[in-house]
Amino acid sequence: MKIQRNKVVIIGAGQVGSAVMSTLLSSGSLAEIVIIDKNEKKAYGEALDGSHSTAFAYSPNIRVKQGTYVDCEDASIIVITAGPSAKPGDVVDRIALAQKNIEVVKEVMEQIISYTMDAIIIMVSNPVDILTYYAQNYFGYPVEKIFGTGTTLDTARFRRILGQKYLIDTKNVHGYILGEHGETAFATWSSSNIAGVPIDDFDITYDDVPLNKEAIVEEVKQVGYEILMNKGYTNIGIAKSVDRIIQAILINELSVLPLSTTLTGEYGIEDVALSLPCIVTKDGIGRRLEVPLSVDETSKLRASAEFLRETFSKTYKGPGPK
Repeated sequence: MKIQRNKVVIIGAGQVGSAVMSTLLSSGSLAEIVIIDKNEKKAYGEALDGSHSTAFAYSPNIRVKQGTYVDCEDASIIVITAGPSAKPGDVVDRIALAQKNIEVVKEVMEQIISYTMDAIIIMVSNPVDILTYYAQNYFGYPVEKIFGTGTTLDTARFRRILGQKYLIDTKNVHGYILGEHGETAFATWSSSNIAGVPIDDFDITYDDVPLNKEAIVEEVKQVGYEILMNKGYTNIGIAKSVDRIIQAILINELSVLPLSTTLTGEYGIEDVALSLPCIVTKDGIGRRLEVPLSVDETSKLRASAEFLRETFSKTYKGPGPK
């Protein structure tokens, strides 16, 4: 079946899935949005609620519906948000969460591949690097068409924090959070800049407090937990990240975004998925960029890779990759 251009299927109608739907409705660049969830009533309610927003002036007439996996057959993009996530007060056990969500992803991917091998799949569920590696390597799906949101949101938070410190529009702040979407993530301070001026040379300050690089990276890592503890879940930032990625795909934008994907020798790393800057095309990931890293940053990237590799080996005990 021919792919229906600008049709997105969202798998998972929870807080993140519903926020992704809402954000995509506002973007105005899609023809159809389909929501799939085991809780069919929830999926139906979300789709019905979202469909009513298309009646307003200046809102595109996007078709929104609750669907089934058959809808993946002609989808151009599939977004996976399904699976349990951390809740306020939980002791986050990464291995336990990974084990639960690997089972979810197994079920989802087996359904998807029975209908399509052509759609671009965006992994959002956590731990995103572990699940991305599993989805990319264990189902025979074209690797370039599957990737995770990775550190796209972490990078946005990083740039926002720096922009606030220097009273500079965040879009003029450049730099990445790379590696794991989690505790072993790190900032590319060696290449970070504001409007082309290296961070270490940017001497404009409004608070007379020197830049504390370690504190900023720690804030980037912890802010998700802060949001979780205060509102009970995180959904707006990640939904906007998904929207940003989808817009880049739809117009073949060739944007560079830090996405989670399996490395094949970059920086001497392979057989693990983590975030590097990637060129995003209409067909998925065009290529990964080996941006210049300092010796310390390269060491941190490799440490992140080793941590993720060990986590996956402790989590997954099934058959090998396809």
